[in-house]
Amino acid sequence: MREIVDRGLRLAVHLRAEDMAPGLSFFSDPSDFVQVGTWNYGAGKVLAAHNHNHLERAVTRTQEVLVVLKGRVLARFHGEDDAPAGELEVGPGEVLVLLAGGHGYEILEEGTVVVEVKNGPYAGPDADRRRLG
Repeated sequence: MREIVDRGLRLAVHLRAEDMAPGLSFFSDPSDFVQVGTWNYGAGKVLAAHNHNHLERAVTRTQEVLVVLKGRVLARFHGEDDAPAGELEVGPGEVLVLLAGGHGYEILEEGTVVVEVKNGPYAGPDADRRRLG
């Protein structure tokens, strides 16, 4: 697992296949607005059926998760002050958890396919984000 940290603030977590240990592993802190974990079980493992309780939560920022299914993406990170804070490539089967600061992307390969997951509800582009640069 690789973390992008700017002045002590964890901006992102990059997960590769080799980071996904057997069993259930969570890579987010309990205080993060998006909770990200991996399942790595053998055939025959049964996970008990369950329902999530209604629980009011206070959410003050959007966090997102990218899963690259095919191709490659260059992710660029910015600190809370909008200053550049690093970059990394994310490839097939890898996961990028964006927790704080700003970010932008460049698609590096034709046919790149990415699944993006965000916490909601969605307030629209004007309320939800501010363009950098």
